Amino acid sequence: MYPADLVKPMREDLTNIGFKELHTVADVEGAMTEKGTTLVVVNSVCGCAAANARPGARESLNNDKKPDNLVTVFAGVDKEAVNTARGYMIPFPPSSPSMALFKDGELVHMLERHHIEGRPAEMIAENLKDAYNEHC
Repeated sequence: MYPADLVKPMREDLTNIGFKELHTVADVEGAMTEKGTTLVVVNSVCGCAAANARPGARESLNNDKKPDNLVTVFAGVDKEAVNTARGYMIPFPPSSPSMALFKDGELVHMLERHHIEGRPAEMIAENLKDAYNEHC
């Protein structure tokens, strides 16, 4: 597990723009029963989360259509919450960072680590915006 002081600024990258942190199994299960669209970001300490995933998620919200709910779990910190969130992302294998868009609890779009790593934040944002325009 990563120290709280280490991950605090990484968490705040998302919470400062409106993402709700999910720390427990109950938090995740509650979020997945929300009506409408929900973006789940599996946050991480890795460089591609800092350079690509979090900035891409942030930029994606500059769009006319956007998810009703923004939530995040942190890999390597909230193990049970992350595992529960990943259970909703099946058949995709676990990866960090990753992003999943749900509509009324059903997975409708997925960005795995290999879609994030090495790609500019702008490309990730455009991918998410396309998903928002289709599903939100």
